[in-house]
Amino acid sequence: MNAESPVSAAEIARLAGVTRAAVSNWRRRYDDFPAPVSGGPRSPLFSMSEVNLWLDRHRKRVEVSHEVLAWQGLRGVYGSDMIRGLADAAQLFVTGHSEFLDDDIQPLLEQYAAESSPAEALAGLTERFINSAAGSDRVSAPRLIRAVKHFAGSVKGTVFDPACGIGSLLFALGDTLAGQEVNPSAARLTEYRAKLAGLHDVAIRVGDALRADQWPDLRADLVVCDPPTNVRDWGREELLLDARWELGPPTRAESELAWLQHCYAHAAPGGRVIIVMPASVAYRKAGRRIRAEVVRRGILTDVVALPAGMVTSHAQPVHLWQLSRPVSPDDVGSSIRMVDLTANDPDCPFEPSPDQVVDVQLVDLLDEEVDLTPANYVAASHTDHVAEYSSARQALASRLQNLLELLPPLASGPGSLDGATITVADLARAGLVDVSEGRALPTGDQLDDAYVEGFVRSSANIRRSTSASGSFRADVRGARIPQMSIEDQRLYGQAFRALEAFEHRVKELAALGERAAALAREGLTSGALRPPTEE
Repeated sequence: MNAESPVSAAEIARLAGVTRAAVSNWRRRYDDFPAPVSGGPRSPLFSMSEVNLWLDRHRKRVEVSHEVLAWQGLRGVYGSDMIRGLADAAQLFVTGHSEFLDDDIQPLLEQYAAESSPAEALAGLTERFINSAAGSDRVSAPRLIRAVKHFAGSVKGTVFDPACGIGSLLFALGDTLAGQEVNPSAARLTEYRAKLAGLHDVAIRVGDALRADQWPDLRADLVVCDPPTNVRDWGREELLLDARWELGPPTRAESELAWLQHCYAHAAPGGRVIIVMPASVAYRKAGRRIRAEVVRRGILTDVVALPAGMVTSHAQPVHLWQLSRPVSPDDVGSSIRMVDLTANDPDCPFEPSPDQVVDVQLVDLLDEEVDLTPANYVAASHTDHVAEYSSARQALASRLQNLLELLPPLASGPGSLDGATITVADLARAGLVDVSEGRALPTGDQLDDAYVEGFVRSSANIRRSTSASGSFRADVRGARIPQMSIEDQRLYGQAFRALEAFEHRVKELAALGERAAALAREGLTSGALRPPTEE
């Protein structure tokens, strides 16, 4: 095992036998906890050797499991190419040998499989990969898979995924499965996962689905796809006259609409397509012509806006588009079901409530923009413009009356506070504050919390936290606050609290003003409201 393998917070938690919250707490409480060596703010990675030393120094270690040893052995050799490592491990689990595995890793994998089973061992390693930072590449998140499965409902016949990754989405939806994957290691891993899962009617082919379709004659009962996004070089120039573009050739900026048409080309008459789309595909100008054709033909049946946090690679909301290939020219829809789940918990069931669904007539979508964002239609259909606009005006009037009362009266000051100051780091070392998540929280009654917070947020301290390149550092330890008696601190603290309440009310007022204006504009243009007639 490579001692320099980078490990995530989740892996440290498993290594130490604690929760991820405990690891987060260690990072906050212990100044000597290893600093990240790579990864971003949302998914930092740490040096394995430094973590081991820290765990030993603080006696946080428990006995390392065979699963951890096997995972770290693979990480040490394969690094960022863990899909290939998992494929080589899967070959060992399925066939009993692998010509690719390192001699030091194979015994670790065999010991891990012996304590459970080859199927459980591969499932455990695959789950670690999905939950790790590397899992964002060609992997559909469990939440997204549950959502697709919910809206797919009962599935019969052949299921096809032209960008199947490691197969997780495909496996969740049926027994007769076909897939294509551009990454040979991912395709190999998918085949081995299917064998260990007892799925016998599975065929995976390797290749770029847009440039080199390996299933030209396949027509499936359900086509599902979580395609790569924001890909400019998807082959538009060489595929400009391709027969798959029934709805029109996509622009270079709309690779997602190329995948949409590729999936639709593989749907049998009466078959369906469920494809994951970035929310921006619903309204981007470059895709307007193809969206209009989808609507005009009546083949788009549902657009579902899912909550944020459904995919592994980013935190932005995504949509599910569902299409149906008609059996006959008359077998087309007259409306599209719009579902807005963006406000839901991503772990909750996906059955929408009545106020989250609206059926929109096709003719109402065919305007200049052809915007297919569900929220635009769901919110409008369930809005009582008269009552809500009246309520918004009354709330604005009430808040405007007491806004000035919240702004604290202030007297002339000394001109500067350049006397004795102390850093937050010094206060933390003295045990007077606890630094956590970019804040300094007093631990006793020697400091007023609003006083500390107010001075930490001063323009001078913000400048100290800004580098010459203009980037801002969230660490408040370098912030300086003036030394005052507790009585003077409380006076300043009272003023800072009043200012915070004032700022909060101003933000509320701005949001309420925007809401009132939007209600008025929507009501006037839709006919729900009208200007008053003069007496």
